[in-house]
Amino acid sequence: MKDLISELRKMSNPKKIKIYKNFHKTSDGDYASGEEFLGLTVPQLRVLAKKYHNISLREVKELLGSNIHEEKYLAALILIYKYENYQTEEKVQIVKFCLNNTKKFSGWDLVDSIAPSILGPWLIDKDKKILIRLAKSNDLWERRIAIVSTYYFIKNNQFNDTLKISEMLMNDNHDLIHKACGWMLREIGKRDKKVLEKFLNKNYKKMPRTMLRYAIERFPERKRKMYLNGII
Repeated sequence: MKDLISELRKMSNPKKIKIYKNFHKTSDGDYASGEEFLGLTVPQLRVLAKKYHNISLREVKELLGSNIHEEKYLAALILIYKYENYQTEEKVQIVKFCLNNTKKFSGWDLVDSIAPSILGPWLIDKDKKILIRLAKSNDLWERRIAIVSTYYFIKNNQFNDTLKISEMLMNDNHDLIHKACGWMLREIGKRDKKVLEKFLNKNYKKMPRTMLRYAIERFPERKRKMYLNGII
């Protein structure tokens, strides 16, 4: 673990730190308030995840508890590597770890990594009640995990859970949830436009504007304007 932290810190790129801080909204009151950055790229972190994938789940939890964003994100990448390359019994432990530490995945990039890469694949042929519970959470990251986990279902042409959770989150007060729901709805539309349009025609007038814009992003301009102007 000490070797990992040492190598991580040595790779720091001060030129990118300010960019990353602005990108992740670290101002007082924002969702990443107080986080620090090293300025590392995702490819750099993937290399480290592969190199240090055999660290224990206890050590992964330590990384997740860091106030340095790259350390947290590296923890997520290590979990994904373990899940994709380890045996079934170990996969069970990784899934349990993720579900027991959902609030620690505090960052949209952490959520968008582990949700469709670990939780989605694990839950696709199992009871999805855990996602409904997470969708009802007061925690921003748990709600985002709930909707983004369904990305894996969408890729396998299973849309019902995405539609159900998107409807549950219709009145959410955070734009990171609006964006995530709109993104998932757009992904449904790529595979079955009729399913998306049926959902939109029922809900578009009460959808948050950001959610709607994301969902209809691939529509022809004329149809986008009709939805945005409420004349469908």
